[in-house]
Amino acid sequence: MRIDIPGRAPLQIENIVFDFNGTLATGGELDAGVREHLDELGHYVKVTILTADTFGSVEKSFSGMDIKLVLLEGQATGEQKAEFVRSLGAQTTVAVGNGTNDEQMLRESVIGIAVLGGEGCASAAMFAADLIVTDIRDAIQLFLDPTRIIAGLRK
Repeated sequence: MRIDIPGRAPLQIENIVFDFNGTLATGGELDAGVREHLDELGHYVKVTILTADTFGSVEKSFSGMDIKLVLLEGQATGEQKAEFVRSLGAQTTVAVGNGTNDEQMLRESVIGIAVLGGEGCASAAMFAADLIVTDIRDAIQLFLDPTRIIAGLRK
């Protein structure tokens, strides 16, 4: 997916990495409509979900979908998320999250999107993001209609 934003070099987006709890899900339950939006997004980019899977529900949420699930372990999940973005290639990867442990991946990625949803959004994530949305479906829709990204990020 190529995005030409006035005042910036053209972007070639290959990957979008999402936090799970608080971003795609509330209380471990996938938000309504997210599965369908991610399925459509998967036609254009590789979609990865990074999670500690606190509620043990991530595999069930994405069963049968062509989405990569990465389970994080231990306490340093923020650094693990950032390292994952770097391993994919930060200049071709977008990150979407809401928590303090998402701050590093939001900064590392070519575009960081913070989601201020039902579980709130850490100020660290908001300040690290390039864009802030109030609904995860809006974050996904940005890439299904990239003119929305251009409108928010043009100089």
